[in-house]
Amino acid sequence: MEKKQVGEDINRPKRYSGRSGDLLDGFENDILSHDEMIGAYKMNIIKYVARFDKKNGLQDLNKACVYMGRLMNYLITEDK
Repeated sequence: MEKKQVGEDINRPKRYSGRSGDLLDGFENDILSHDEMIGAYKMNIIKYVARFDKKNGLQDLNKACVYMGRLMNYLITEDK
C-alpha cells in the first residue's frame, strides 16, 4: 500500500493526477453524471469518517473534509 508522502497535498495528491489534470475534475466534467458525482463524493465522505478511528485517525477526517468541500464546491458551481 502506498503511504502518504511527507508534504504531499491532501487536496490533490500527485498519484491522482493524470495527463489531463486532477482525476476528480475529469469525473466532474466528462465521466460521471451529476447524480453519480454526488454519490461518489458522499461515498468517500462516509468511508473516511467511518474508518478514521480504526485506520488513519485525523488524516482520514481531513480527507472527509476535503471531499465535503469538493462536494460543496461542485454544488455551488453547478448553481451558477
